[in-house]
Amino acid sequence: MPQVAARITPSQEQWLKEFFKTKSAGAEFILPWAVDTFFRALNSIRSMFSSSELKTVVEAHRDVRLLPDQSRLAYLQLRLQDACDLDLIHTKHGASKGSIEAKIKRLDDTQATALMIWATAYWVSKENLETSLEDYVTNSTPTF
Repeated sequence: MPQVAARITPSQEQWLKEFFKTKSAGAEFILPWAVDTFFRALNSIRSMFSSSELKTVVEAHRDVRLLPDQSRLAYLQLRLQDACDLDLIHTKHGASKGSIEAKIKRLDDTQATALMIWATAYWVSKENLETSLEDYVTNSTPTF
């Protein structure tokens, strides 16, 4: 199995040691579980949004660097509100700002985080350099 080196806080390290037999055992459980949770969340919400709404979400995450402490629904709402109000990106893709906002409100933090990671990945992943936004929105639903 491939190795991954992650940086965690001392309190996260302590938590892993307390809830699992070892820190390594905890990390070996948590990372695959988090990835699976991400894909389940993304697959469950992608069908809620139209193609134009998903393009708007992706466009709103251009030049965004996500941080774990900003992985909340409130950050997604703020990012989209600013992108729509200041840059009118929803009009570029033919989406309704009200419709996007209503759908975003129904998400929980895990779903919102999955959507933000997916949207940001379009801009940062080397695999997407040759992929159009249309193709990304249409064909990038992960499955396991």
